[in-house]
Amino acid sequence: MIRSIVAWFRKKDKSTFEQYVEGALIIIPLAFLIRTVGYGLYVVPSGSMETTMLVGERFIADKLTIWFTPLKRGEVISLNDPTFPYSKNAVTNWYQRYVYGPSNWTKRIIGIPGDHVQGKIEEGRAVVYLNDKKLDEPYVNQYPLIYTWSKAVPTMQDIYLRNCGVSLYSFDVNKPYDEQPFYRINPELVLRANAPPFEDAVSYSKLDCWLNYPDRPSSNGSDLFDVHLQDNEYWVMGDNRKGSCDSRAWGILDGKLIHGRIKYRFFSYDYNQHKPWSFWIFDQSWIIFDLLLHPFDFWKNIRWSRCFGKVV
Repeated sequence: MIRSIVAWFRKKDKSTFEQYVEGALIIIPLAFLIRTVGYGLYVVPSGSMETTMLVGERFIADKLTIWFTPLKRGEVISLNDPTFPYSKNAVTNWYQRYVYGPSNWTKRIIGIPGDHVQGKIEEGRAVVYLNDKKLDEPYVNQYPLIYTWSKAVPTMQDIYLRNCGVSLYSFDVNKPYDEQPFYRINPELVLRANAPPFEDAVSYSKLDCWLNYPDRPSSNGSDLFDVHLQDNEYWVMGDNRKGSCDSRAWGILDGKLIHGRIKYRFFSYDYNQHKPWSFWIFDQSWIIFDLLLHPFDFWKNIRWSRCFGKVV
């Protein structure tokens, strides 16, 4: 069998079809190997790492060095969804983690094996202690989050039937909607102060909208924790503490779910998610459709100053 395969590859007078097959047999396994243990290309799907990483940014994950270099505190990593129902079967589990299954998440490592990590409330603010010392976290998002409808101004029936969700985006209160540094905010989609109040939100009368401030601890108690990490255990959190589902929600991260270090951001694009007429059938990773559907706005939506930079 092996000799036959080798002989086929050594065959010189291959037909066009055979040449295509040969190329596929070489390129597909090579691409899979590079993607699995080398480098991966990803798109940021949520705002959990704002403002270090914004929704719509493309980044490169280094999957190679984690095999022989220990992970460090403060590193931004890519990981498989820790809430995914992984199979106990070894083969199926491998397929889920490396081929198809859970979504990819991005978080920052706060604690590594052997660390004691604590979350406390001091003077009305949520703080983190690492090995009994308060952490200085300059990477944490300092901007409040603005509440917006996810795709269109809904009717009360839409809200009741949950046909229109609520999104939160980092917002600079010192700048108008059309000059925001992170996202293009459509004022028509902003939740107004006379709308039903949301948990942890306060009214900002100047803009007549609902804002969620980063220095306010969450009312669900998630900012209070006390964990001792064992071998291959990590405590990870999003830089956008008011908009991140992280170890505070689902607990300690198993190191086997970590698959890369996030090193570089090479493209940053703000999708037309704040416009009622946006086309929502295609996923945000299909950027070509946004170019075809919104050719004039496409170039305006590129965050040129955030393209090609390190993620720190």
